[in-house]
Amino acid sequence: MTKPAARQWRRKFSRIAVAGILFQGGAATVDSATIVSALVHQLTASSFAVGAAAAISRYGWLFPQLIVAHLAQSRARRMPFYSAGAFGRVICLLCLAALLWLSALLPRHITVALFFTIWTAFAFISGIVAVPYNDIVARSVASGRRSRLLAVRFFGGGLLMLLIAGLAHWMLRALPFPAGYALLFLLGAGLLAASAISFLLAGETSVRPTEPRSSFADFLREGLRVLRQDDRFRLFLYARWLSGTATMALPFYILQATRVETLRGDVALFFAAQTVGSLLSNPLWGWWGDRRGKASLLVLAALLGTLAPALTLWWMALGWREPGLTLSWFGMVFFVIGAAGNGDTIAQLGYLMELSPDDRRPAYSGYFNALAAPAALLPMVGALVAQVASFAWVFAISLCAACFQVAALRRLIAVKS
Repeated sequence: MTKPAARQWRRKFSRIAVAGILFQGGAATVDSATIVSALVHQLTASSFAVGAAAAISRYGWLFPQLIVAHLAQSRARRMPFYSAGAFGRVICLLCLAALLWLSALLPRHITVALFFTIWTAFAFISGIVAVPYNDIVARSVASGRRSRLLAVRFFGGGLLMLLIAGLAHWMLRALPFPAGYALLFLLGAGLLAASAISFLLAGETSVRPTEPRSSFADFLREGLRVLRQDDRFRLFLYARWLSGTATMALPFYILQATRVETLRGDVALFFAAQTVGSLLSNPLWGWWGDRRGKASLLVLAALLGTLAPALTLWWMALGWREPGLTLSWFGMVFFVIGAAGNGDTIAQLGYLMELSPDDRRPAYSGYFNALAAPAALLPMVGALVAQVASFAWVFAISLCAACFQVAALRRLIAVKS
């Protein structure tokens, strides 16, 4: 590589990394496992509403990708799709901040209805970003450096998220409810806007579509053919469904942690523990993914993911309610959630990039995420299980699914490409 080419590559790498770091900070302000779950529970006092908010966030991120993939596959440039989603979600987050700031002027049921309306728009518009982002990054960064890029992104993002956690702790304690959340969302909108600008500055190399634009029906039929004939794709999808089942409990950990009334103002501390887990594990995930493979990293992250439900079930069985002990115990739980979630995200993004043919990457991303999307609704099932039976059943199902996920991923490793 010539010096000008190397300089250009480093500039592109750094801008993509900075965009990812700023995105991590912005996304932290609307973390569905802590910040949003606590907000919705304070607004509604309903565990089903908490599950619904988490489900909307996940499903909205995944579902639009099939449509975006069909549109992007035959286009020479994918950045316009990214821009639409990136700046659209900033506008939605600004609207959420304004709604919460002005909520004292509205009846509570109107505030809740408007919140879920804007939150749904935010989730679905955010989903537009994923397909073009994955494709542009995969064409910009060689396979052997992608885990490194993701590790840099998540390490820098983790440091920024720690700062966000500190600011969130101050905002949520210093300001009356829900003004603290409004200010937090306003901060998130600014970070997401800066992230989008950095990614746009990195640019993209236009591609020549390898095939003419097909009808949407033909596009769907091709997806079914991929599902039938690509064993790795199919096993990876099964593992994602099991992962969705395992993580359906995510919005409910914070409800268990804050059952002790004196800890209800400490939501940001649990988020900080989650961030520290993500941050400290990051160098290991980056090294492991590039040296030992993304599939192997998926297995390791899934194994670690069994600990959070197991620790929560143990705490529930012991019946502890002492504030200091509960804070320490669930600090450990959220530390594990952060480490496992970060490893899983790095591995999943990297593995999907490698699994997808270079000329069909938008299509494969769309197929995979659309087929995995229904699993995103499982937090609502978890809320129903909690209401009909108990939260212990939710965490027990999560633990069983995590164990089955490990088995499915071990089979995936055995399948030859």
